[in-house]
Amino acid sequence: MNPDRRLGIWLTIWAAMLFLLILIGGATRLTESGLSITEWKPVTGVVPPLGNAEWQLAFQKYQAIPQFQALNARMTLPEFKRIFLWEYVHRLWARLVGVAFAVPLLWFLAKGMVPRAVRRRLWLLLILLAAQGALGWFMVASGLSVRTEVSQYRLAAHFAAALLIYGATVWTAAEFLRGRPPEHTPDLHRVRLRATAITALAVVTAIAGAFVAGLRAGHMFNTFPLMAGQVVPPGYSAMSPWWRNLFENPAAVQFNHRVLALLTFLAILLFWGSARGRRLPKPTQTAIGLLMGAAILQVGLGITTLLLAVPVGLGVAHQGGAVLLITCALLAVHASTALPHFERAQLADA
Repeated sequence: MNPDRRLGIWLTIWAAMLFLLILIGGATRLTESGLSITEWKPVTGVVPPLGNAEWQLAFQKYQAIPQFQALNARMTLPEFKRIFLWEYVHRLWARLVGVAFAVPLLWFLAKGMVPRAVRRRLWLLLILLAAQGALGWFMVASGLSVRTEVSQYRLAAHFAAALLIYGATVWTAAEFLRGRPPEHTPDLHRVRLRATAITALAVVTAIAGAFVAGLRAGHMFNTFPLMAGQVVPPGYSAMSPWWRNLFENPAAVQFNHRVLALLTFLAILLFWGSARGRRLPKPTQTAIGLLMGAAILQVGLGITTLLLAVPVGLGVAHQGGAVLLITCALLAVHASTALPHFERAQLADA
């Protein structure tokens, strides 16, 4: 097996691990488990409480924060263990994801298998991964005093960073695994520009969804397409200054997410329709078709999740659908790109 294929398979597996980590993070948020571990111990935190005394101590620390006192004052120790498990698995899997990147990366570098032009990108991914762990704790810390939940701003930042790391990984894996790149044509250039715009719109929509989750805005206005019988919900502009409504007003945040989601779907539908009948390479056609399928799936998941008031399973599936949609959009961009950047550098070196 050639080095490029080995690197591509490793990064594809690692991207799948990242995808699962994002899903676990979503489940942790939806089960309101994220504040159950009140300390950040990157090394010793791998070991969970092992006896009744340690469990009681962990529970006492949780009982000291506002979330327990205001929302869960009647929680029992067995109930605490259930939410603790979600956050523990989230943190443990994040550590495993870090090891699954750092160790193979060092091995590939030692073997001289990483192309020169892509080394900096992989080192940057490793740095971003470490920073993401710190950002995760920064997010959790916002809910340990005064607030009963984490800051929606920090939650959105944590999710956006996860998408950045995941997207860069998917892109790099595709560079290593793709066969002969397509030749540049005007049609392909237009496809690339449109797919890039759709990718950006899908990312903005997903981050807007993080604000919905952070404010629990999905538990209100559980009707579609109208909200409380209106197109624009009552109380949309209740906050001052106006910009606070975009990030802190649950009614406005849910409405904005709906609008962005519908715009994203419409853009993909038009993109798919405009690409039909054009002479495009088979991988590009396939990528566009997958993007259309992912968009239909995600709209269905979003509406169903809303109508059922965000059950945990559907909420996690909806978050996964957003990541899948972004994946397909990125692959559509990639399949319409004439030549990977690091390959151009290698050709120049040769």
